[in-house]
Amino acid sequence: MQSRLRVSAPFLLTVAALIAPAGAIAQQSEEEIRALFEYDMSAPLDIAEQGTETHDGYTVLDFTYASPLGGRVPAYLYTPTGDGPHAGIVLMHGMPGSRDRMRSFAAGYAQAGAVVLQISAPWARPDGPRRNPVTFTPQDRDEQIQLIVDLRRGVDLLQNRPDVDPDRIGYVGASYGGAMGGLLAGMEHRIKAYVLMVGDGGLVAHFTGAEDAGRDLYRLSEERQQAWIAAMEPIEPIRWVGHAAPSPLLFQNGRRDNMVPLRDGRAYQEAGSDPKDVMWYDSGHRLPDQAIEDQVRWLARWIGVDPDRFGG
Repeated sequence: MQSRLRVSAPFLLTVAALIAPAGAIAQQSEEEIRALFEYDMSAPLDIAEQGTETHDGYTVLDFTYASPLGGRVPAYLYTPTGDGPHAGIVLMHGMPGSRDRMRSFAAGYAQAGAVVLQISAPWARPDGPRRNPVTFTPQDRDEQIQLIVDLRRGVDLLQNRPDVDPDRIGYVGASYGGAMGGLLAGMEHRIKAYVLMVGDGGLVAHFTGAEDAGRDLYRLSEERQQAWIAAMEPIEPIRWVGHAAPSPLLFQNGRRDNMVPLRDGRAYQEAGSDPKDVMWYDSGHRLPDQAIEDQVRWLARWIGVDPDRFGG
């Protein structure tokens, strides 16, 4: 009996993008790029629980779920006490990092009445090789696409829970998570509000600034530089954060941030669609406590968390 390998359209488009000349990648239509982030929403989540922790006011589930693009996504789920329905929050870490970063932050939102999902980026999975998160190879494009699909699958997970109000799901991302949130916002409108902390326009923006001359990307041959930029630019968050509407955006940046220069922060903010709020702080990449208070109160307006109970 003969068998056929069934290959999805997003997979074919990804392969085509990686083997096509740089100019062909740049000419992809919006529909073709969006297709890269599509997947079968009806497929089983295939949740595998690893263990549970009980804390005052919330519990933490350690588990994995199946990624539509291969492998398993390590995750934590913070669940407040009470039946709900609660708000939901997808919380995304920075680079380098994993789901183990920002755990106290997740706990704070759980105490404020949200079911919080934290996942690890594809390059941070424990079953993969230890390496730099950015390789300047086609793997970076693959993993950025997979991250967005994994986050969208996380929205499926939250919406399928009886203790989560499917119309009150928010996103909070910091640094790399703040940048990738802009790409997610252009693809995923089931999320009602996005908090983008100390983000920039994406990996291309991050590695091609004037201060990057002679470093990282520019140590490669010019041919490899241009090939990587051409592959990454179509999925650069700054190109998609303008498609977030009707979901509101909150940008939070530090004026003395040496990782996200003022020009990059402003360019990212200006690219965002309305409605949006912009908050600047007299800080570096690590924002002050006031920024956390501001974002919790902002999310209270949009998804109904309780800022007076936030404990992070």
